[in-house]
Amino acid sequence: MPFPVEAAVVEPFVGHDRGAYPSDLTDKQWELVEPLLPPARVGPKGGRREKHPRRRIVDAILYVVRTGCSWRQLPNDFAPWPTVYWYFTWWHDDGTVERIHDALRGQVREADGRNAEPSAGLIDSQSVRTADTVPAATRGFDAGKKVKGRKRFIVTDTLGLLLAVHVVAANVQDRDGARRPLLWTRLDHPNVRKIWADQGFAGRLVDWAAQTLGREVEIVRKDPDQRGFQVQPKRWAGERTFSWLTAHRRPARDYEASLARSETMIRWAIIGIMVRRLTRTGPATRPGPRALTRVSAAGQTASS
Repeated sequence: MPFPVEAAVVEPFVGHDRGAYPSDLTDKQWELVEPLLPPARVGPKGGRREKHPRRRIVDAILYVVRTGCSWRQLPNDFAPWPTVYWYFTWWHDDGTVERIHDALRGQVREADGRNAEPSAGLIDSQSVRTADTVPAATRGFDAGKKVKGRKRFIVTDTLGLLLAVHVVAANVQDRDGARRPLLWTRLDHPNVRKIWADQGFAGRLVDWAAQTLGREVEIVRKDPDQRGFQVQPKRWAGERTFSWLTAHRRPARDYEASLARSETMIRWAIIGIMVRRLTRTGPATRPGPRALTRVSAAGQTASS
């Protein structure tokens, strides 16, 4: 007698406030983001009334950042992908993404019992591979990491929240690529007086920061007897930020044709992290394995 044929049926995912994707904003998270968006372009010279809700536009951008899909592969229940990409470029060009990011960072710091503006930071770099959509002129080869692609320089506060980000070709040395994000940090966050860095930033960069920026860059060196991986004091927060980024599939590899758009993708990933942190009511948890419901040929169901 042949065995009955069974099919595995997985229950559909149910979002936080409605049937939605896991990357969608909840109502509380949207309340944090909505006031920070620019006003709609309406009126005699401002164009026609917006057809698609702003919330679904933001959800679509976060979907791309989280899942890593191309713009053309956006699901049909979002706005058309050219519309979503137009908003992405508009909010990039007019500085909206930076304003949202900076406002949320201040709220996260205050919720943690700190001042909105930090007084110390960390700098680190990460080399990532690039897709074939990246122009050859904006990528290089990192001989130390054996990576062909781009290099990201980030300056964070001691919580790991982003203060500055700079994307260059991977062949740029740490001591050269770090100058611009350090300068931006000096201009945008004048209270930051001390920045920790690893051994790759030692040398003339430390002197340049002291003489030109009036800021101290302290090199955190490894123990000479260290064997294997060990968490470095102070610097671990910057490494954790990179792990946050690579948990998002779009920033895990660089797909952007423009260096500036690559930086904006990183900011969107951090925005998603911060709104979840601000609305979290308890410790972060990960869902465990879900049971499958099997349907036999006779129509009977059983859980396994």
